[in-house]
Amino acid sequence: MTGPYPPEYGAGPVGPQMYAPQPYQANVPSPYPSMLPPPVPYPKRRWWPIAAVALAVAVVAALVTAIVLASRNDASGHTALTQASAKAAIQEYLDALSKGDDQTVARHTLCGLFDAVKEHRSDLALASLSSDAFRKQYSHVEVTSIDKMVNWSPNQAQVLFTMRVTLASGSTRDQSTKDNEEQAVAQLLAEDNQILVCSYLPRTAGQY
Repeated sequence: MTGPYPPEYGAGPVGPQMYAPQPYQANVPSPYPSMLPPPVPYPKRRWWPIAAVALAVAVVAALVTAIVLASRNDASGHTALTQASAKAAIQEYLDALSKGDDQTVARHTLCGLFDAVKEHRSDLALASLSSDAFRKQYSHVEVTSIDKMVNWSPNQAQVLFTMRVTLASGSTRDQSTKDNEEQAVAQLLAEDNQILVCSYLPRTAGQY
């Protein structure tokens, strides 16, 4: 057989050592055609949506607080309409009817307009008629309880109340029982630091 034969085992270097080392190529072409792109910055977390929501909530809360305070300030010029104050106002009105205090009766029934009205003769005449009719029915009236109070607004209410009445001697009502309890309805208005009885209607008799 002709031609070179591979060296026998142990005759010389085998593998990569049989080749001479190659010099490192300095100018190896880059796989990118130009310079590497700049590093992409990590997106910063945006806080302004959260801040905007918090600000909106704070504004709404401030508006609600302002409305509540404004309503309280608006009502601060009036006597609060409670069951106790309503009972006192109704008792004052009934006492004025039983005593013939026409000016107090007219002040109540004009429902806040008394001081602005220039001529009171007709109002006082009507109050006198109401007082006379009331005294013909009752000699004494005492408000014993507020049975139901329906508030229409912070300064307006309709009240169902019970009163203990003593019938007058000349009353056309049944005289067998002198002392009775009756219900009546009153419409109240809180105005100018006072509570006025704008209307009064007994449940068992006519309106006075």
